[in-house]
Amino acid sequence: MPILISYNRRMTTIVNALDLRLAQRIRHERGSRAWSLAELSERSGVSKAMISKIERGESSPTATLLGQLSGAFGITLSTLLARAEAAASRIARASEQDVWQDPETRLRRTSVSPSGADVINIVRCELPAGRRIAYPTSAYVFIRQQIYVLRGTLHFTEGADAHTLRAGDCLQLGTPADCTFENRERKTCIYLVVVARR
Repeated sequence: MPILISYNRRMTTIVNALDLRLAQRIRHERGSRAWSLAELSERSGVSKAMISKIERGESSPTATLLGQLSGAFGITLSTLLARAEAAASRIARASEQDVWQDPETRLRRTSVSPSGADVINIVRCELPAGRRIAYPTSAYVFIRQQIYVLRGTLHFTEGADAHTLRAGDCLQLGTPADCTFENRERKTCIYLVVVARR
């Protein structure tokens, strides 16, 4: 079954197995580079206190924070999540694809590609109405990326360039810059993000 961070009526995050594996993975990535909490904090722009909470599994990282941390490690967000998931495989059955939900925006992110994929990664995103997510330039400097909208309208900003993407539109990202995904509509926007290493 897919792994999904769910919410109860009070919208409290339920920490699950993927959260714990993420905590271990982030701690491992930092340790493999012999970085202190202070060094990772300086490189990522995330506070030492927050990194410590994430590594101990006491806080569910938001999509923005994961983007900052993966950028500091020099890997894609998809790679970071894939390394936290199950053993490598060449096929990802729909019923087995891991689902992660941003505790802040409720963005639902499904890892479509098999966990063994290391060159191209496909991610299915569902951004709820009225929600917005920002990622720093560091999350894009070593990848090429395309966004393909399946349903709804996505307002995407990369640096000074603003794009309105509707169902069927596909955008190739340009020079790495701070990026923002925004859904200004009343319905959930569903889109694919295809990521390839530069």
